[in-house]
Order: sequence, then structure tokens, then C-alpha cells
Amino acid sequence: MSVSRRRFLILSACVLGAAGTAQAGAVHEWQGVALGALTRLRIEGAAPGQASRFLTEAQALLRRVEATFSLHRESELVRLNRSGILTHPSPAMLELLALTDRLHDATGGAFDPSVQPLWLARASGAGGDQARRLTGWTQVEHDPDRVRLRPGMALTFNGLAQGWAADQLAALAARHGLGDVLIDSGEQRGLGKRVWDVAIAGPDGAMLRRLRLQERALATSSALGTRIGPAGDQPHILDPRGQRLARGTVSVSAATAALADGLSTALCVMSDQDADAALRRFSDARLEWRSPA
Repeated sequence: MSVSRRRFLILSACVLGAAGTAQAGAVHEWQGVALGALTRLRIEGAAPGQASRFLTEAQALLRRVEATFSLHRESELVRLNRSGILTHPSPAMLELLALTDRLHDATGGAFDPSVQPLWLARASGAGGDQARRLTGWTQVEHDPDRVRLRPGMALTFNGLAQGWAADQLAALAARHGLGDVLIDSGEQRGLGKRVWDVAIAGPDGAMLRRLRLQERALATSSALGTRIGPAGDQPHILDPRGQRLARGTVSVSAATAALADGLSTALCVMSDQDADAALRRFSDARLEWRSPA
């Protein structure tokens, strides 16, 4: 999504302070843009060479994520949407397809990357009836050898890819032997013994809640954080089932950022009862904030 896609977490020891003192040692920071979101990395207590090697590989990793899931440059996903078929999908693509299967089932269809035609129709001001007929995750055929879409269908992994990128960066940090690392790729993961203070804020910047994050991921979605449509008055999170208008702000924590990302997106268009049932399907997921319906 755009840089403001779900940027409602003020997450940094620089902004809020840390729970306890930082480990002795240098602080290394990097920021850039990936998948339309500002990505920040903060490393504490690492030797300069160790941090530098990690940051070099992290940037290469983010370029690979872009080459797989970007909607705004030539990518594996763009090729799939353009031709309707993708042969020999990458392991990254297969991983998100499998996670989508789980999320789509657990949320009763509220999480559905095939919503892309409907999103484009709403963004342009076109009616949604025809576009909605082009949605439906169960119509997406996929196996390890091929992904196939019906004519006119298109996918977006903007509800998963930023979280998945944070998870990949976390795995990379572990391989480099890093301890205290804060990853913010649009969704956040705090690594190490350090406890990171987190603020959840609404689209207007008002703080909704503060909490602490340690060896855990956090994702926040807000329907009007980005507005679409000719008048700029439509929520960018849409119910693919056409049942509900998206609520204000939802924040979910989980062991992985991809899971937190997908759930926070889906819960925006689910009733409280259905959302709670979906969360029970994932033992490591927890609702951290939900605006009134």
C-alpha cells in the first residue's frame, strides 16, 4: 500500500523510550521504502561489522520481497495478475498462498487477496457489482507448480506481505546472531531481551493504547488510514463479501508479523463475535485494540 497504508504504530525507543535501559553498545539504524511503506531497522549492542553485514543483506532481502509481491513494479504478482497464470511460483509466493488459505477459512472469507478488482473499482469511482463478481479466493487455483486466476481476477498481498517481510528480516537477524533488533516494515517485530514500548494510534494520530513488545509482532489496520475514491472518502479496507463497512482501528499481536498483519486486516470487516471466533483459531494471536463498531 502507500506509505500511510497502516502506519498507526509509533514504535521506537527514540519516540517512546524503552522498558528498561538499552544494552551497552552502539545503536545502528537504517530506513528505506519497501512495498510502499517506510521500513525502519534498529539494532542495539552489535559490533559495527556485524550490523553492517546484516543491513546489507536486509536491503537485498527487501528487494526480493518487492520483486515478488509489489503491485507497482514488475514482480511475480504483477505477472500473475497480467496473465492469469504463474508457473513455478516461488517459495515466498507459495508460503503466502498457504497462509491465505488458513486466514480465509478462519475469518469466514473476510480475508481475501482476490479483493483487488473491487479495490480498483472503488478507487476509480466505478460501481462495485461487476468487480465483486471477479473476487473469491476459492476460485484461485494453486499448487506447488502453478497458480491460476479466472479471467479478470487479480490478487493483492498488501494485507500480508509487509508482515511477512518483517518475519524474513527477523530470521535474517537471527542468522547473523543479532540480539536486540526492532523491525518496522509497516508491521513490527521486536527481537531479543529488549522490551520495546509501543503506542497504537488512530488515523488522526491520537494515542489509543501503549503496550510492550518482546519477541512478538504487532500489526494495526485502520480503515480510513488511507482514503480512496474520487472524493477521497472511501475506506481502503473492503469487505470482499460485501457484508460490512470497515471499522476504525484494529491491532493484533502474534508470534509472526504476517499472521498479525492478516488478522488485523480481516478483523476490520468482521463483527466482534466473528472476530473473536477467528482469533481463537490461532493460539498465538491476541487482540490488542478494537475500535467500537
